[in-house]
Amino acid sequence: MPLPFETAALHEAITVSPGAVWLRGWLTPAEQGVLVAQCRAFMDGPVGGYVPTVRGGGTMRVRMMCLGRHWNARTYTYETTRGDHDGQPVQPVPGDWVALAARLAADAGFSMRADVCLINWYGADGRMGLHQDKDESPASIEAGVPVVSVSLGDSARFLFGGTRRKDPAETLWLTSGDAFVFGGPARLHYHGVTRLLAGSAPPALGIEGRFNLTFRQY
Repeated sequence: MPLPFETAALHEAITVSPGAVWLRGWLTPAEQGVLVAQCRAFMDGPVGGYVPTVRGGGTMRVRMMCLGRHWNARTYTYETTRGDHDGQPVQPVPGDWVALAARLAADAGFSMRADVCLINWYGADGRMGLHQDKDESPASIEAGVPVVSVSLGDSARFLFGGTRRKDPAETLWLTSGDAFVFGGPARLHYHGVTRLLAGSAPPALGIEGRFNLTFRQY
């Protein structure tokens, strides 16, 4: 796949595997700017982002906050309060974000009504190991309701594999304004982020690093 600094066609839908669709250049610069401002307000607000400690005792390499339902990094379950951090109640997913997730899902051939959004901030050394998104309700997973991921800021080297951790993984460079949607037969595929390309964010966004929004339907 092309690297982010190579010329790429805008507004291009690429089927990476059955059920996994890469929506390249899908969000306009104006949409990206609004989302970045909203992300900053959430992350720096009174119930803002933090670096989670997972149940094995290690710390994640992203700053995270959840909307709609909180994902507890110690128990790998969703809850209504931030039980692994400060006990604060979870803020709702904004209505315009729910609509955005529904639109992106539809563009990839799915339907969903997101009631969970994870906001992750990747600094220069931000990473996310290979993992499955499998903590949503059995009904949602069995129905193949998709995960909708939105990239904002620096480009990220994204790995998308199979249903086993050892399966070969394809490497994609997700750039600002891209969305990646995976559901149906791809719903439980392993995926992760191994590096960022520093300085690749659109200058108009005024950020060094990357926001990632991950929408789910519990």
